[in-house]
Amino acid sequence: MKENITMASDMNDYFNKKKSQSDGFEKKSSGGSGGGGNIPQMPKIDFNFGGGKAGVAYFLVAIIIILVLAKPFTIIEEGERGILSTNGKYQDQALLPGLHFILPVIQKVYIVDTKVRIFNYASGIEAGGGSLSSGIKAQPAIAVLDKRGLPVAIELTVQYRLNAQFAAQTISNWGFSWEDKIINPVVRDVVRNVVGKYDAESLPQMRNSIAEEIELGIRGSVTGLENSPADLQSVQLREILLPPKVKEQIENVQIAKQQVQKAEQEVLRAEQEALRRAAESRGIAEKARIEAQGLADAITIDADAKSKANYLISKSLTTQLLQLEQMKVQGQFNEALRDNKDAKIFLTPGGSTPNIWVDMKDAKQRTSTATE
Repeated sequence: MKENITMASDMNDYFNKKKSQSDGFEKKSSGGSGGGGNIPQMPKIDFNFGGGKAGVAYFLVAIIIILVLAKPFTIIEEGERGILSTNGKYQDQALLPGLHFILPVIQKVYIVDTKVRIFNYASGIEAGGGSLSSGIKAQPAIAVLDKRGLPVAIELTVQYRLNAQFAAQTISNWGFSWEDKIINPVVRDVVRNVVGKYDAESLPQMRNSIAEEIELGIRGSVTGLENSPADLQSVQLREILLPPKVKEQIENVQIAKQQVQKAEQEVLRAEQEALRRAAESRGIAEKARIEAQGLADAITIDADAKSKANYLISKSLTTQLLQLEQMKVQGQFNEALRDNKDAKIFLTPGGSTPNIWVDMKDAKQRTSTATE
């Protein structure tokens, strides 16, 4: 009960205070310009923000809010360049990586990428992904007509980058879609001109030459533009897609060539086998000839030796030597006659040796034995 009485007393005091403030305000208003009406007075603004330290803090917060909203600076990272525009006019020199201050509203900085980027010309699922924001842009394979008008598709990858030295001039001349205006048209035009000079059947065999010719053509066309807007890194010819009939014809030609090569290899193998056998036969014949020649040479050498020996013996024989030999033989016969007196000796004419010895004792025995 006491609490309710106290609360009611406080509320009465509050309303009485408000009423007195309103009465004072009306008095001031009526006493202003000769009682001509109730004109409110302007409230007094406190530029100290309620005190010294608090005012400084409020002022710094206000400055920070202004800087954030106005953003009088920009930060350029590595691999990028800044194109400064003042009242819509581009500055010739691009801004380098780092912190740069600008005048809000009057100046604006456009960030351009100077890192390596890729145009990927492919067919099928590869052509559906990638964008320039990721550094890779997928394009459909380049359709080309060969020398005879047959359709051919070329898949290749082009690596390039914005020339940082002339980035501002490139953006000023070609706009921010400069890649679609320079790289893509040049690549397609060069590929069509190069491939269109060949027959579809000869494209696989001429792949290296065609790839080199395409790269030189693209490089010359891009770098030949004013201020060299792009630095071409590489052009890689990945695939040459031929019509099914042409591909089948090439495969048939390859099969025929392989069969011819196989037949040539078999003929060469047969020739080598014949040469081997001929060489083997010649070796056997040569061996027989050498052996026969060796035998003949041996006989000839033996005959020559005997002939030379006989010649030397004949040269060494004299009359006295023959008589001496005859005497030796005669002595041997005389010795034999002592043991076999029935033997007979027949002297050869001229007294030359050897003489003939006939054992008569053995002959009589054979005769008597036969008679019995």
